[in-house]
Amino acid sequence: MRTLVILVDGMRPDALENILPAQELLSRSAYTLNAQSVMPSVTLPCHMSLFHSVDPARHGTTTNTYAPQVRPIRGLCEILAGSGKKCAFFYNWEELRDLTRPGSLVFSFFCKGDVIGYDRANQIVTDAAIDYLKTSDTDFTFIYLGHTDMAGHQYGWMSDAYMQAVEDSWICIGRILDSLPEDYTVIVTADHGGHARTHGMDIPEDMTIPIIITGKTAVPGQTLENATIKDIAPTITALLGVPADPEWEGKSLL
Repeated sequence: MRTLVILVDGMRPDALENILPAQELLSRSAYTLNAQSVMPSVTLPCHMSLFHSVDPARHGTTTNTYAPQVRPIRGLCEILAGSGKKCAFFYNWEELRDLTRPGSLVFSFFCKGDVIGYDRANQIVTDAAIDYLKTSDTDFTFIYLGHTDMAGHQYGWMSDAYMQAVEDSWICIGRILDSLPEDYTVIVTADHGGHARTHGMDIPEDMTIPIIITGKTAVPGQTLENATIKDIAPTITALLGVPADPEWEGKSLL
């Protein structure tokens, strides 16, 4: 069993309605289009909650600047590495470097999206991940695609440019899924949504995210009830047969 999380920054669930690759994946997955993120619904706090399964008030990062934890809680990759599992990261937003502690990754790939453009950076990250996953035996891999959030801030959530960025991200997702061996369970999700040209508020447009789980362990058509972003880390550890940290607040979705 190997696991993969693909996160599309700022992807609202209602943006998937007319995205054919997304609808095809939903038809063969366990999923919810009504999962909840955390407040503040901002990129780095949401990612910290995904990897540490607690609210921002507990892990301490409440803006896009990382805050060292006063009372540290172990994150997903630290838990997995401590059990002898191999973890890899592919991302194009530099602040995500603080999601893991030194020694918890066997491989990391980064390209700077705000320099080369996030549309191009998504393609570079996708190509690098596909090449790596074809030849490497990694237990957990995280892939971050940042173009959608950039398009939301620049043009507005649900604008034509934003919807094109969502569609382009799903082309990347499709390429990744098509390249994977059969023993993978994949989770496709987002960190937050957005409205107008911003996010961070406690409103449905910002707080609602999709969680889509596909693979042999997922039951097609199953509804994931009462899911939150904090449930993703416990789901990964359960799939890999590793005990979750006792301080985690989330639950396994499978």
